[in-house]
Amino acid sequence: MGDHYAILFSHPKDFTPVCTTEFSALALLAKEFVKRNTLVMGVSVDSVEEHHKWIRDIEATAGVPANFPIIDDRSLQVAKLYNMLPAEAYLADGRTPADTATVRTVFIIGPDRKIRLTMSYPMSVGRNFAEILRALDAIQMTDGVPIATPANWQPGQDVIVALNLSNEAAKTRFGEIDVKLPYLRYAKAPNK
Repeated sequence: MGDHYAILFSHPKDFTPVCTTEFSALALLAKEFVKRNTLVMGVSVDSVEEHHKWIRDIEATAGVPANFPIIDDRSLQVAKLYNMLPAEAYLADGRTPADTATVRTVFIIGPDRKIRLTMSYPMSVGRNFAEILRALDAIQMTDGVPIATPANWQPGQDVIVALNLSNEAAKTRFGEIDVKLPYLRYAKAPNK
């Protein structure tokens, strides 16, 4: 990872319709992740051989190359390490995606190797990549800065000043602040 952020994007099985559309969306957004200094890696509980076959379908659907690795997690080592499956889980013969349905999680990991965010989706709901990018933008902007983002925040909108800064310190650091409540103070988003 070096000094990159990373997104670990997990799947319960190759050749499933929702997951194929998600990996296609990921391939289409490759430049967005590069702009954000973020590496993307998929995880699926199928073999590398199956991944190579599935990549052809993903690329045909997306119309662009899928230039990100997909981990072979038949051992469920990654799924268990990230608490997507219990320690006693195993891959049954003739399994369906439902057997490993909890392996439908997105992890945003910081350069410090700490998980900054997890989002788990049910099998029937495709992941929202606008939200994944928005969350990544918010995480990167607030890293090491005494601010937070309010509900429904979008890049470019005002941010919330951390409680550990006095009004004077906040003004010195961020310029004018908008005090809505003693504990809810807004400032312009810093340029990072």
